[in-house]
Amino acid sequence: MKIKPFGVEEWMNQYENDALYNLGETCVKSLTVKELLNFQGRGKEALEEIYDMQLTYGAIPGTDKLREGVAGLYESGNIANVVIAHGGIGANHLVFSALVEPGDEVISVMPTYQQHYSIPESLGATVKILPLTLENGFLPDIGALKKMANENTKLIAINNPNNPTGSLMDKASLEEIVEIAKAHDSYILSDEVYRGLNHQGAAFGPSIFDLYEKGISTGSMSKVFSLAGLRIGWIMAGKETVREINIHRDYNTISCGKIDDYLAGIALEVKDKILKRNRSLILENAKILEEWVKREPRITYQKPAAGTTALIQYDYKIKSRDLASSLLRETGAFVVPGEALEQEGYLRIGYANDSKTVKEGLDKISGYFRILEKEGK
Repeated sequence: MKIKPFGVEEWMNQYENDALYNLGETCVKSLTVKELLNFQGRGKEALEEIYDMQLTYGAIPGTDKLREGVAGLYESGNIANVVIAHGGIGANHLVFSALVEPGDEVISVMPTYQQHYSIPESLGATVKILPLTLENGFLPDIGALKKMANENTKLIAINNPNNPTGSLMDKASLEEIVEIAKAHDSYILSDEVYRGLNHQGAAFGPSIFDLYEKGISTGSMSKVFSLAGLRIGWIMAGKETVREINIHRDYNTISCGKIDDYLAGIALEVKDKILKRNRSLILENAKILEEWVKREPRITYQKPAAGTTALIQYDYKIKSRDLASSLLRETGAFVVPGEALEQEGYLRIGYANDSKTVKEGLDKISGYFRILEKEGK
């Protein structure tokens, strides 16, 4: 199976560890084990349970506690609708592997996480791209989607909230997509790893799983819950779809780690405390980013409505990869070039780190922009 190199992940792997100001980070500032257990209030007991844990495969599909915690993030369904996966990335991969075959058609938005178009393409599907544009607030053009869909459309892949733009589809928009999918008996895969970080109103917006019988939601402990190191993700889907996915899961996962499962279960038990901490940080950082954009005359963006990232359009005569490389080398500020997202002329800025890092990193970028202006670029 041939597949395109994963642009964002290659960039992160190559350069992230060299950053002084990491504005490529997409996970809200990660928790320590101590911080997590302090939220629960029984750290000593939890550690004793881990000390005494026999490191077998454990509960192959995931513990009931973990799956109940995941199911509790949705308005409907139960543990029978939950598949535990190796991170959100493993969850998405399982869905495509189980459902997409050569000759199928898949519609994916772009920009989005590259899995959603590169994996179905590698499986022999025809992939149609629905572009998200700054002019349209990086939201799907429902009319264009309706024209693209047909009887061969096996799956429509969306990302809500969207990475890298921070755009957020409301319930009405999701229901319009559902009607298009229903007309052709298509699945909808909604990558919802940033669900829980709405900037206004309720933390959690509607999920595609709760709106459509063939709606599939993927999520993880990484972004919203600050626990990327646990490598726990999930799929929430109808029971027939779960059966299909579990056939593939047996071949590539077996089970996730027992300690990861245990700590993720604790996190979902105290999710309200984690969300309070994380939304407070994200909202503070989003304001820092907004004020920075206002001060930069050659920067344009759509203010994010959710999540931890923004897609910044710049007006300098330099390719995004060269700009991002120069920023890291000259200032220590690390961002993702639009080229890695197939969005030349843009940078992805993550504002999920501590506020001091975000503010100082943006100030460093401003300083470098002044140099470009003096050079007439």
